[in-house]
Amino acid sequence: DLAIARNAVAEAYGQLVAEGWLTAIQGSGTRVAERPDAPAPAVPARDLAGRRDLAGRRTRYDLGPGSPDTSAFPRAAWIAATRRALSAASFRALDYGDLRGQPELRAAVADYVSRARGARATPNHVVVCSGFTQGFRLLCEALRGRGARTLAIERYLQPATARAAVACGLELRSLDVDDEGAAIERLGSADVALLTPAHQFPIGAPLVARRRALAAEWSHASGGLIIEDDYDGEFRYDRHPLGALQALAPQRIVYAGTASKTLAPGIRLGWLVLPTHLIDDVLAAKSLADRNTSAVDQLALAELIGSGAYDRHIRRSRLVYRRRRDSLVAALRRHVPEVRVSGIAAGLHALLELPAGVGEDAVVARAGERGLSLQGLGEYAHGAHTYPPALVVGYATPPEHAYTAAVARLVAVLRETTG
Repeated sequence: DLAIARNAVAEAYGQLVAEGWLTAIQGSGTRVAERPDAPAPAVPARDLAGRRDLAGRRTRYDLGPGSPDTSAFPRAAWIAATRRALSAASFRALDYGDLRGQPELRAAVADYVSRARGARATPNHVVVCSGFTQGFRLLCEALRGRGARTLAIERYLQPATARAAVACGLELRSLDVDDEGAAIERLGSADVALLTPAHQFPIGAPLVARRRALAAEWSHASGGLIIEDDYDGEFRYDRHPLGALQALAPQRIVYAGTASKTLAPGIRLGWLVLPTHLIDDVLAAKSLADRNTSAVDQLALAELIGSGAYDRHIRRSRLVYRRRRDSLVAALRRHVPEVRVSGIAAGLHALLELPAGVGEDAVVARAGERGLSLQGLGEYAHGAHTYPPALVVGYATPPEHAYTAAVARLVAVLRETTG
């Protein structure tokens, strides 16, 4: 007798089933899952379709940025929240409903971003969307309809974000990025600016106080609008939390948040906290897109936030990701000290600056040959300019059981290519 509670055993078995180590068939019991001898199916690199295979190579480990550890998704808490939410919901909640989203989630989001991120939000100013990408596209359509023509973007960003803006007819202007964040001094005559002030993606620098103040001043003086992409603001380790830029000018700055980094990208839930004058235009664009984001998922997230389970999950995740970051940094310093690590005070990824003479494409290619998916800084660079060779390593991406092996594979590749 090991004196282990039955519930603890059941939860352990459930986690092993969720991670693919066991298979459970009703009436047939639980068995060890069959594991193929060959490496796992390819995890393709990001492109227009999201990810694609690279020259048919099989990828065993993925250290690409932009995702949390989805194996750590709080399944039990989500199921319980969904059950409670549906039990309490009126049948009207499952109708088309308010274009802004379920009132329960808008209230929960307004409370959450106010207390956790320092944003100034009320439920009436929150619009729920199907992730950041949709919310950004809705904003671009609304702003283009209001006469906006130029969007200032940070020189490094997700390629899909730039494509969405161009598809809406906006002209892009790049802002330089340094260790103080985006060069706000160069906003000039842009109509709109897209910024990641808490943790620039993928460089990792926060927007310093001086430039935060300049951004708010620019929006008031020029009449321009700022879109604040707060994609991973909950995760900080070695610094005090930075509040939302939106609080400096709530009628000139749109706050955009998402559950893609805190929970999982597959949830497809995001939110915009909008200035009053933009609400109707964004809702008009939403009505032509998908009209409503999943009501069931909205109600479940509202319940998860309201119960405190969302905050608890974030706190647990923050501890796990900090430990992973520390492990990555220690391994690199021990085995490849010539690689400089930066952008690690917050977020879910690190920037690895390669030694002079080492090309990032060669490192990425070698990693692919070794079954490791990596992303180079060049994949996120906008416009024709030179940039330092670097890797953008997502230490949150692999499942927990594969993380140590993924870091070991990364170290081996770097030693081969930089030695």
